[in-house]
Amino acid sequence: MTPRQTGLMLLMMTAVNWGATWPVLKFLLTELPPLSMRALGSGTLAVLLALGAMAFRISLHVPPAQRRRLVLYALLNITAWMAFGTLALRWLSASEAAILAYTMPVWAALFAWPILGEKPGPARLAGLALGFGSIIVLFAGRGVELGLAKLPGLLFILASALLFALGAVLSKRRPLVLHPITALAWQMAIGCVPMAVLAPLLESFHPALVTPPVWFWFGWFMIFSMGLSYLTWFGALARLPASTAAIGTLLAPVLSVLGAGLFLGEPLGWREALALSGTLAAVALAVGVRDKPR
Repeated sequence: MTPRQTGLMLLMMTAVNWGATWPVLKFLLTELPPLSMRALGSGTLAVLLALGAMAFRISLHVPPAQRRRLVLYALLNITAWMAFGTLALRWLSASEAAILAYTMPVWAALFAWPILGEKPGPARLAGLALGFGSIIVLFAGRGVELGLAKLPGLLFILASALLFALGAVLSKRRPLVLHPITALAWQMAIGCVPMAVLAPLLESFHPALVTPPVWFWFGWFMIFSMGLSYLTWFGALARLPASTAAIGTLLAPVLSVLGAGLFLGEPLGWREALALSGTLAAVALAVGVRDKPR
């Protein structure tokens, strides 16, 4: 299997896991407060990854030259994406949050041009337009209102998308020269700190009141949506152009709506089918492009 094929496989795994995020997250937020949930999940995952690294004798040492870069990527890829995206759900519905969060490929493609020199060609531009248009079709007519009452949520979710896109492009330009487990463990550990500090100030959390089904799905969410998906995402990013990898994630919001329809009883009809077809076509256009060597 070529690096490109491996990257595409990892990208699809990322999209599926991220696609499951929103329905599961919507369910978890019925009993778990957003920042506490994210801080607990990323902190616990950091400990598990560190223990796994030690068990398999993977070094957790970070060379001094990479430490500042590691902190920056943790704040962009973990703190901003998780905290801002989840806080936005206080003002936005899950559907509104999903469509706005996955404007991320637009920002990544734009950042990749000046930072990486990845000038988008006609096929990638067409894929980007088709994919983004498919998401608009998906949510058209759902009564999405982004007035002043929802302005804080809009700002939070756009900040989440912009900063995660910037982190993806910067990670492509100057990748961390660390074992993937080491890089993820430290990013989870560093990224959870701001959320853990803010959580007690903004919300109340009573673990004893959380029911067993919610704890079960929280464990699933932590392992797959928060853990495995980051490993596959960074793996895809290392093997594919940043803009191609970002466009591939457009599958995630469509899968989110399909999952919400199947498991949460949300609407699932012609709009969802049309958006899914358009997004698949967009991904095919994007990943079918081979960048010229620079």
